Amino acid sequence: MARIHHSAVIVSDPEASLRFYRDGLGMDVLMDRRFDGDWPALFRARSGRLRSIFLGDATHPSGGIVELVQFDGGAAPGRASGPPAEGFFLLSLSVDVDAALERLAGLGVPVEGRTAVPGPDGPVAMATVRDPDGVLIELIGLA
Repeated sequence: MARIHHSAVIVSDPEASLRFYRDGLGMDVLMDRRFDGDWPALFRARSGRLRSIFLGDATHPSGGIVELVQFDGGAAPGRASGPPAEGFFLLSLSVDVDAALERLAGLGVPVEGRTAVPGPDGPVAMATVRDPDGVLIELIGLA
């Protein structure tokens, strides 16, 4: 049976992305390393060297990992905004929505959308923000 190991986001500025994911969303840095490999053959990358930063919850390592990737030589520009289209849509994270939005506001990150949806135990808070590279992040309140 297939299981998701991690989701990867190519970032232009790892330090800005760390401020967003670590400081704003409260994720733990699980690994921060550089790797040499045949990334041009595997990913059509411009370089055989990359920086990989794994983020997640150190107390629940099976809870999912977001990998921040920066290829030496950069990456081709992607589509960062606009209405939903086929392909990758968003990363969805379980967080204390109010606390995360307060930390993100301190970093200057605006809220794109906010709502609450009915849940089995009452309303579930939800919000959307964008990371420093424009990736849509959905925040879902912890149950």
